[in-house]
Amino acid sequence: MALSYLRSSSSRSANLLKPLSSSLPLRRHISTDTTPITVETSVPFTSHQCDAPSRSVETNPKELLTFFRDMALMRRMEIAADSLYKAKLIRGFCHLYDGQEAVAVGMEAAITKKDCIITSYRDHCTFIGRGGTLLEVFAELMGRQGGCSKGKGGSMHFYKKDSNFYGGHGIVGAQVPLGCGLAFAQKYSKDETVTFALYGDGAANQGQLFEALNISALWDLPAILVCENNHYGMGTAEWRAAKSPAYYKRGDYVPGLKVDGMDALAVKQACKFAKEHALKNGPIILEMDTYRYHGHSMSDPGSTYRTRDEITGVRQERDPIERIRKLILSHDLATEKELKDIEKEVRKEVDDTITQAKESPMPDPSELFTNVYAKGLGVESFGADRKELRASLP
Repeated sequence: MALSYLRSSSSRSANLLKPLSSSLPLRRHISTDTTPITVETSVPFTSHQCDAPSRSVETNPKELLTFFRDMALMRRMEIAADSLYKAKLIRGFCHLYDGQEAVAVGMEAAITKKDCIITSYRDHCTFIGRGGTLLEVFAELMGRQGGCSKGKGGSMHFYKKDSNFYGGHGIVGAQVPLGCGLAFAQKYSKDETVTFALYGDGAANQGQLFEALNISALWDLPAILVCENNHYGMGTAEWRAAKSPAYYKRGDYVPGLKVDGMDALAVKQACKFAKEHALKNGPIILEMDTYRYHGHSMSDPGSTYRTRDEITGVRQERDPIERIRKLILSHDLATEKELKDIEKEVRKEVDDTITQAKESPMPDPSELFTNVYAKGLGVESFGADRKELRASLP
């Protein structure tokens, strides 16, 4: 019965399991079967000032297998980034997303690339979800020309304008007003799209967030504020930082929804609901109840303010990849071995891409001024004593 949704004949089965040519990217065939499957979310949605969406979510074999592969790729990518950072091939700040992958894939499943996303510095997986490539990720992390920001943004400043991904932002909470500005442009243009502005529970007390939410509510902007609540703002537990950690209620007059952010299908259902609401009624807040396995950043071991048992417990009970794995197995869409093969292929793809990224050159020194100053103004860069002219702007 395994792979019954994938196989139409024994020859097709043989082709599915046949090794790919070494000259081609190693990527497993994903089923194109869209036969509907109805799945119930892990826990009910909790709503504020609105009716909660149904717990019954429609999916299909293609989507479930795509979820599995995409999240496995994101997980492996972040683990590899950890190793590259420790090898000093990645410098500066680096915030990893492993554990929170369901938010990225579930959100993308509910929207289109015409909708906008803007997020904080934990942005690698969101960039991949928007259609970015592994090569762009690793090259940017290592400061190479092949990166999505030409090696000049680093971990916190990923960007993909052609898919309406407006970054990674290093200033806590600063992306929320910018996201509401994107929503203003969308309403002005009447293009029936929305903006998802993501922020963490550590940014939820920022004054600029409430100011932006207020103006968005006044003008009925199609803005969806997504609080990725991983329960720790840096090393501070939410209950120590917020008198009211029910972030989905924080909008007061703005509706909100609490979502199991470790369940990709629940995220998909919530984001679909939120988009429909925002286009008709204005802003809404989504609180994604999620968890990060790594520390806040690579400088944080992540074990001084929480126990290892807590982390292990979440991995065992709520891991987003394992949830999708269980769904795939329970519906006989693949065998355990076939899923492990996908993970092996993902690991090889990540390793091969890192090798490619290392070959990408560093940015040219002339790039120092690019996208910073206007051209043709005679701007010059001198040494410390102004006797040595280091560079001139074209």
